[in-house]
Amino acid sequence: MAKLENFILGRWITGDGEGQPLFNAVTGEQIATASTKGIDFKDILQYARTTGNPALRKMSFHERGLMLKNLALHLRNHLDKFYQISYQTGATKADSWVDIEGGIGNLFSYASLRRKFPDEPYCLDGEHHVLGKAHTFMGHHLLVPKEGVAVHINAFNFPVWGMLEKIAVNLLAGIPAVVKPATVTSFLTEAVVREIIASRILPQGALQLVCGSAGDMLQHVTAQDVVTFTGSASTGLMLKSTPSILSQNVPFTMEADSLNCIVLGKDVTPEMPEWDIFLKEVRKEITTKCGQKCTAIRRIFVPADKIEDVQIALGKYLSQTTIGNPLNEKVRMGSLAGESQRAEVKAQVQKLLASSQLIYGSLDSVQVIDADAEKGAFMSPLLLLNENPFQSKEVHEVEAFGPVSTLMPYDHVEDAIQLAKMGKGSLVSSIVTADKNIAKSYVLGAGMYHGRILVLNNDCAKESTGHGSPLPLLVHGGPGRAGGGEEMGGIRGVKHYMQRVAIQGSPDMITAISNIYQPGAKGNIGDVHPFKKYFDELQIGDQLLTEKRLITAEDIDQFADLSGDHFYAHLRDTDFSGTMFEKQVAHGYLIMSIAAGLFVSSYDKNPVLLNYGIDELRFTKPVYPGSEIQVRFTCKEKTRQEKKEPTDIDKGIVKWLVEIMDEMGEITGVATILTMVERKN
Repeated sequence: MAKLENFILGRWITGDGEGQPLFNAVTGEQIATASTKGIDFKDILQYARTTGNPALRKMSFHERGLMLKNLALHLRNHLDKFYQISYQTGATKADSWVDIEGGIGNLFSYASLRRKFPDEPYCLDGEHHVLGKAHTFMGHHLLVPKEGVAVHINAFNFPVWGMLEKIAVNLLAGIPAVVKPATVTSFLTEAVVREIIASRILPQGALQLVCGSAGDMLQHVTAQDVVTFTGSASTGLMLKSTPSILSQNVPFTMEADSLNCIVLGKDVTPEMPEWDIFLKEVRKEITTKCGQKCTAIRRIFVPADKIEDVQIALGKYLSQTTIGNPLNEKVRMGSLAGESQRAEVKAQVQKLLASSQLIYGSLDSVQVIDADAEKGAFMSPLLLLNENPFQSKEVHEVEAFGPVSTLMPYDHVEDAIQLAKMGKGSLVSSIVTADKNIAKSYVLGAGMYHGRILVLNNDCAKESTGHGSPLPLLVHGGPGRAGGGEEMGGIRGVKHYMQRVAIQGSPDMITAISNIYQPGAKGNIGDVHPFKKYFDELQIGDQLLTEKRLITAEDIDQFADLSGDHFYAHLRDTDFSGTMFEKQVAHGYLIMSIAAGLFVSSYDKNPVLLNYGIDELRFTKPVYPGSEIQVRFTCKEKTRQEKKEPTDIDKGIVKWLVEIMDEMGEITGVATILTMVERKN
């Protein structure tokens, strides 16, 4: 009998004893055992802090992002192996695709996010704040990677996605991870980690895996660590109450039980495309992963006058679901993850039946293809009906984590909102409607009780990723019962693993610390025009103070004719009484264009390949005919770009602070322009 190994302290080892038996969810046959007995969890965490953490902290966001990209590309070469193992968890090909390739997709998404960060191990957060009238004292916020380790305690339903969606974030942030998958499906997680370790893409200590009990691991966490948990609310509360977590205020992100709901808008009728969209969405969420999704629909709210029609239609849709061996191409729904899960789901359904009735499916029997319904953890889809949702508590408190959902009537949109709130906090809710007013009322009324709301109609249905699909760039989590935490969320998620520290000092000091030029800092004015320097030669703070340029009424007239912008303020003969201006005023874009003429190095070829764009352009003071403008042009930030093809020009992106000043030395316009600059070597 195979015994799963744990990857800890840089090597693969097995735990002591016989371990917990693991089973093929389809056949019921034992396939492996798992044990962490005899493992020193304190050593595991310390190894991550002292080996993995320093290695990752030295890398820039861009280096970490490219590491994630390479890892994703490597894992894609082993998909067939992962799929074959995934079938043993009871997952169909479609279920496995979400778990395996969806998880790898998270790696790609976070790899791409590197471009949103500087080419440094740390980053500034938000805007700078001027704290003194003379502009010699300022403040900013800096994000630095924590010196600890991310401890991920994951659920059984997504053994690959659950790991990859979390480590993608902490690795980009610059801290290592210890992953503890749910033991029942940990054999699939182990297979993926084996390929990760074999690739040698991650630094030593960046990823460790324990297959089995978490033992006393949480007793050894410190304030620099981060703990995430996905599972039941009761287990999460117990873990969150660990004395070391409470005493050291260890960040604890929980994603727990969630009685997610979907609402059919009162405007939707059987003749509308939204009717079928609603039915298909409900069927998908009941049957995908055999209902074993934290985001699955558990409560279905339907206008009371349509409840019978929906009941009949859903019954027909569910009857089309073929159940059985996931290896059979005809099968659309596999099994639960194991016999213990099936027993748990049935027990929870019995609680729901105290106030609801079963209107589709059977608790005792199920027809399967190419499998044994008793040996495998198979279960029929179950649709319940609760006719008095405001008087029933079970339907809003009990989650049957399987192919189970309850249909309930409502009269007005306000009722649907109140019913949605009775779940006491959910990961996701959906509303299917073509009415914008209904959608707005529902989102604003129920939004504070949900982590995500999908507004679904015919306009977006073809591209919609669906009710049950968390996305890397959006937060995944929910308030209250759902755990109160957030995962992923793009840049937001990365910040969970970093310490935000407010820094105060002179503009020169903040520039030196952040390696991003701050307004008011001293510039480096040299003999060589900044545009004549290669990317490698440019230094943060390299500065050019241009010649002055007189702005005339003729300039404004010609620009108005050339651009077609004859806004009244740019015309000489306008009566300016009652306006914000004294007389004819220059176009802001004219001033920006003239500024470009002042700071651009003309005629000769130079390392600047092209202008990449303008950020944060602001016009702060009117410029009238007779004014003289001058530009202070400063190298603000540099970011390397990797080559997409070997023949590409080696280059990077340079951000320049453009400060346009008038003859009084006052700022009339500010912008950040981006140029693509060739590298010398």
